[in-house]
Amino acid sequence: MTTGTVLLPAAKDVRDMLAGLLGKPVTVNPGGPVTPATDKPVSVAVYVDPHMAINALCVMDLAISAYTGGALALLPSGGCQDAVEEDGELTGLMVEALHEVVNVLSALFNVPGAPHSKLYKLYAPGEVLPDDVAGMLANFNRIDLLVEVPGYGKGGLSLVLP
Repeated sequence: MTTGTVLLPAAKDVRDMLAGLLGKPVTVNPGGPVTPATDKPVSVAVYVDPHMAINALCVMDLAISAYTGGALALLPSGGCQDAVEEDGELTGLMVEALHEVVNVLSALFNVPGAPHSKLYKLYAPGEVLPDDVAGMLANFNRIDLLVEVPGYGKGGLSLVLP
């Protein structure tokens, strides 16, 4: 059993993980914090340690949720852009693919000395977040990124440690 703490990954590690997963030269730059608002739905992936304590969150705005999920599922970029710009929500297939994206991203937190992190739950854009999870989204131990998926578009991604 490890007693270390989870560390935030570097932006390069996030880029490498997404580029490898999506098979595209993803770009990652510093960005603003991704936080939910009534007019700005977000997806929130909750990661837990072996004792089921929350040890990391991945918050993605609607755009990068659609673009990473769409790119993984090889969906047409126009449909992904429509989901963001017109529908304001993800299709069921996009949510399924996004679940796989955030599941793979759990590897970013599994480094030597840190407790094992695994995906516990994905809250899709528009789903109500539990109060404890919503309260953790404003934590300062975070990395905020602007991610661009070639051929799809760009959006915000924040990794937050409680």
